[in-house]
Amino acid sequence: MNRAVVPVRAPGAQRSTAPSRRAAPDGVVAHVREAMRVRPTDAAGLPALVDAALRAQGTLLGPAPLAETARAVADELLGAGALQPWLDDPAVTDVLVNGPRDVWVERSGALVRVDVDLGAPADVRALAVRLAAAAGRRLDDAAPTVDARLPDGTRLHAVLPPLAETCTVLSLRVVRPRAFTLAELVVAGAVTPAVVPVLHGLVDARANVLVSGATGAGKTTLLAALLSLVPHDERVVLVEEAGELVADHPHVVRLTSRPPNVDGAGGVDLADLVRQALRMRPDRIVLGECRGAEVREVLAALNTGHEGGCATLHANTAADVPARLEALAALAGMDRAAVAAQAASALDAVLHVRRVRHGPDAGRRYLAEIGVVERGGDGDLRVTTAVDVAEDGCARPGAGWARLAARTGVGT
Repeated sequence: MNRAVVPVRAPGAQRSTAPSRRAAPDGVVAHVREAMRVRPTDAAGLPALVDAALRAQGTLLGPAPLAETARAVADELLGAGALQPWLDDPAVTDVLVNGPRDVWVERSGALVRVDVDLGAPADVRALAVRLAAAAGRRLDDAAPTVDARLPDGTRLHAVLPPLAETCTVLSLRVVRPRAFTLAELVVAGAVTPAVVPVLHGLVDARANVLVSGATGAGKTTLLAALLSLVPHDERVVLVEEAGELVADHPHVVRLTSRPPNVDGAGGVDLADLVRQALRMRPDRIVLGECRGAEVREVLAALNTGHEGGCATLHANTAADVPARLEALAALAGMDRAAVAAQAASALDAVLHVRRVRHGPDAGRRYLAEIGVVERGGDGDLRVTTAVDVAEDGCARPGAGWARLAARTGVGT
């Protein structure tokens, strides 16, 4: 039976609740762990092992209590232990561990502290090491940081002491396997109805689009909604570092990068995958996140007849996108003039998303600006605002509106 969990009070913290679960009886987890060493099994085989372990202790449970106990054992052996109830909460997007009793979650757009005891710092480290192993990655004193994707899609980041001051710092970002439609984003207040024709026009005109914004601002969600508008007779090749983007489209081919193994071999980076994507007869190439030297391959691809491409990019504002592109392209040896020439030719529009920080709508993510990419009189790359959207959803045309209208056919 679910019960409310009272959060630890902290200055500025909000109250949060999350379901707790039946704790596995003493000895059952150890018994099942040993049985799995002898005969490896997955979550489907756990109930039988748990039932055998309970019977060995003289305990017999009915179907419902047994299923609940098996779930608790699965959390300890295959999941995130005491953190798993929050990862399973559909309103939670991030779980952040700063210490054994210093755990925060982002729930319904608000960061709140929750009441959970993970034991000692050594237990937090053991949890992080186990999760890293589940992702096929190494986490130890020789490799004290890890950034990986768990089998269920959850993004894992962990830092061990002494890089982290006193305790292993653990960050888990939940990836919900569902694509929101553009109509749903309108209902949620993430997209104002006034810009819906513009977004349809960008997709229909096969414009090349960057979706920019800060971490957690909703870039991937908006990009997924745009991909749902792509005609179903087109082939979309999606390149990602971690499989976060879920597209409601019948013909999506997903390529995911691979880090080097413990010997430093076998790595395949995003730049390699973009080059491979060009040979796969794509109608549209999509880069889940542009964060390094792969920007060179993306700009080259969009300059060689591959229209309708999309990518996401971290940036504080749409006007900062040129500086971000220049910084990333510098990693690939491109100078500023080359970036300006390539990007102005390759990119049509920037969709910038923001997150409301204060007030009753705090935590809401929304499309705040649409800009057009062009070169200024001095030859530098710039993004000119075409549509500016206020937090209340009021949209106003900007200096770049005429160019955007001409590209999309909206308002002409």
